[in-house]
Amino acid sequence: MTAALELRGNEKVLEVGTGSGYQSAILSQLAPQGRVYTVERVAVLASSAEERLRSMGYDNVTVTIAGAALGLPEGAPYDAIIVTAASPSLPPPLLAQMSLGGRLVIPIGNLTDQELVKVIRTDEGHVVKMLGPCRFVPLIGRDAWSEDSGKAST
Repeated sequence: MTAALELRGNEKVLEVGTGSGYQSAILSQLAPQGRVYTVERVAVLASSAEERLRSMGYDNVTVTIAGAALGLPEGAPYDAIIVTAASPSLPPPLLAQMSLGGRLVIPIGNLTDQELVKVIRTDEGHVVKMLGPCRFVPLIGRDAWSEDSGKAST
């Protein structure tokens, strides 16, 4: 997933799903002249990841507790977006947060069969490339899966 973002070092990157902060740290190293914004819906995970990243010197990472909307619209546009949870379809809010030339890597599919997808925003629209089968936890939120993880949310 990370390689598919094709980071060059100065991008503004959005990570959806901070978890422990491990991926955030990797993104920070791959975009040292850029900025990494990471959102996490579980407040205790966001807090511990932020503390961990600060203590280890990752000062180009901003950790935010996820709001109702997917992603972090107030910081858009992003050059690269990585989503570490599966969505039933391409979420329009994340597509809207991509810069021209931006890349989005996200697992798409149902709860058991998913495909890793790379989306590139061009002048003509969005180009979608399939990268292979995968399986992730459900992406929870508006335009993804509902809280009970069994029904698509709108």
